[in-house]
Amino acid sequence: MEDLNWIILKELYRQKNITKTAESLFISQPSLTNRLRQIEKEFGVLIVHRGRRGVHFTPEGEYLAKCADEMITRLRKIKDHVLNMENQVVGTLRLAVTNLITRKTLPRLLKLFKDRYPSVEFKVMTGWSKDVFHLIYNQEVHVGFVRGEYAWPGQKYLLSEEAICIASKEELQLERLPYLSRIDYQTDPLFKSLIDKWWTEHYTQPPYIGMEVDKSETCREMLLNGLGYAILPHSVLGDAESLFKQDLLDAEGQPIVRRTWMYYHEETLELNLVRTFVEFVKALDLKEGL
Repeated sequence: MEDLNWIILKELYRQKNITKTAESLFISQPSLTNRLRQIEKEFGVLIVHRGRRGVHFTPEGEYLAKCADEMITRLRKIKDHVLNMENQVVGTLRLAVTNLITRKTLPRLLKLFKDRYPSVEFKVMTGWSKDVFHLIYNQEVHVGFVRGEYAWPGQKYLLSEEAICIASKEELQLERLPYLSRIDYQTDPLFKSLIDKWWTEHYTQPPYIGMEVDKSETCREMLLNGLGYAILPHSVLGDAESLFKQDLLDAEGQPIVRRTWMYYHEETLELNLVRTFVEFVKALDLKEGL
């Protein structure tokens, strides 16, 4: 069966809706319906029942949908290895990258790699570090760029580490922090737990959240306008010299750092494309961009 058919089964099982599935895969509803009929004909079973509120999978259809991930991964590996037999750096490199790295570093990195290896294409998936970890762990991508410490069983390479600091427009006294207005923002759960752990080790009362924003870059702009303080990695603050910064320290008085890693599976280095990219990244000095 074609890989697109497996992708359709996977997405339809997630959406439980023909229209939404067609839209998410950028194909027409008639084309999707036709492919479903082809799958049913190929396996000789009914895949779904249609209802007013969407589709309902038959037991046979549910089994095939649950096989989709395995089959998609297997087909990708077959294609990778066929291209690898030519001993050239060609094909599609699949990457999972955190949001911050995507904005700050990835475009420059991919341009440099593309300039050297013009036959390479990229498929990039972005999200929080937990999402990136899930994608690389399940081998849905070749390489993942992850911020934070995860229990990773494969190969990894340290790209950078940075201190986490309390930042504000005006100089602050740390003992006064629980009474001051904090700007909070959406972030990765692992990073949030790191901040929460530091807080509970130093204060007996919760922080006063005076403002909540969508992302760290928005938080930075609020800081620059004197609307409160925030706890952020140094990379988000950049060269904002008008802000006062105080590093978070652990019990031994050492700065609490957040590391950025490149994760990959050992066996994927057998692919020329992946091995070349990993070696390329290691040879670059990305610390300024991360």
